[in-house]
Amino acid sequence: MIAKRLSYDRLLCSVALVLVGIGIVMVYSASAIKAQDKYGDPFFFLKKQILWALIGFAVMVWAMYRDYRFFQRYAPLLFLLSIVLLGLVLVPGIGVKVNSAQRWLRLFGVSFQPSELARLSIVLLVARILSRSADREEHFAKRFLKPLILSGLACVLIVFQPHIGMAAVLMSAALALCFVAGVRLRHLSIVVLVVVTLTSLFVLTQPYARTRVMTLLDPHHASSRAAHQTYQSIRAIGPGGLLGRGLGDSFGKLGYLPESHTEFIFAVVGEEAGLVGGLLVVSLFGIILWRGTRIALRAPDLFAAYAAMGITFTIVTQAVINFGVVVGLLPITGLPLPLVSFGGTSLVTTCFCIGILLSISRYQTARGRLA
Repeated sequence: MIAKRLSYDRLLCSVALVLVGIGIVMVYSASAIKAQDKYGDPFFFLKKQILWALIGFAVMVWAMYRDYRFFQRYAPLLFLLSIVLLGLVLVPGIGVKVNSAQRWLRLFGVSFQPSELARLSIVLLVARILSRSADREEHFAKRFLKPLILSGLACVLIVFQPHIGMAAVLMSAALALCFVAGVRLRHLSIVVLVVVTLTSLFVLTQPYARTRVMTLLDPHHASSRAAHQTYQSIRAIGPGGLLGRGLGDSFGKLGYLPESHTEFIFAVVGEEAGLVGGLLVVSLFGIILWRGTRIALRAPDLFAAYAAMGITFTIVTQAVINFGVVVGLLPITGLPLPLVSFGGTSLVTTCFCIGILLSISRYQTARGRLA
């Protein structure tokens, strides 16, 4: 018996909305000069971000008030749609190429990234497969390799865009869910070893990926061009000090820091709001981790528990990777900061994910299946 709750997790919802609000403010601060120079309108990116935020909010509310089992029912269809779209991205003349990466499709004048949809569809599909086989004595290959193979198919298509960062997040989420579902460490270790080996081979054979890794390992011997983004990011954060230079007073966004309103927006946060502002953003993602894990532990059934855990994992992992890139601890990946960076597909999809979490929270029990 599932006891329906009258309210959703208000703290999680509030944190998500605060992050979206911070994102709107920082996108304007980081992009106004660039927008004025390129489009003659300092509010160009701001207006787009507000529009996507409103759409994201509507999607979040819609998902929040749907029965979470609705998403379980349509998970295979959503995954199939993701695979088709990921395939279309790689077709010359259909996929849109920006900065040597072919990650976008354009429909009715609007560009979007199918890999963001795949991020959600993989979690829902893996959660569905694992929850349905939980009470059956099935062979490892049938129970665990099936979701890993399906996830691997999507990840391969994403790698060829290329978008290694997103592929790493998705495969890590699939492996994490298999671990939570009870896969033996011996089996999991074999899969992880295979994934790491294939990833290493890809990095060694792709010049751009090899350059990014070597720049991280040995920045002093890297070319100035290869280390430019990381160097400018760290240089922007450093002068921020404890309280920052002040909103709108970043120097990095004046053409020094590339992608200041997208992948490196956290550097602008650190420069303008200082250590306090940066820690606030990090803490908000920490709250998402706490509330998402709590929802998973109190979920009424295994699908809800796995879905909540997977969604929380992808959002927080992507944020951690973004933080690591900005402060120079990880190679550049092209991953935006969820809910904060400029980008319609990422913002709307993440709001959709939060909405599903809120839907599951409305069906919580005092002691869930994973508690």
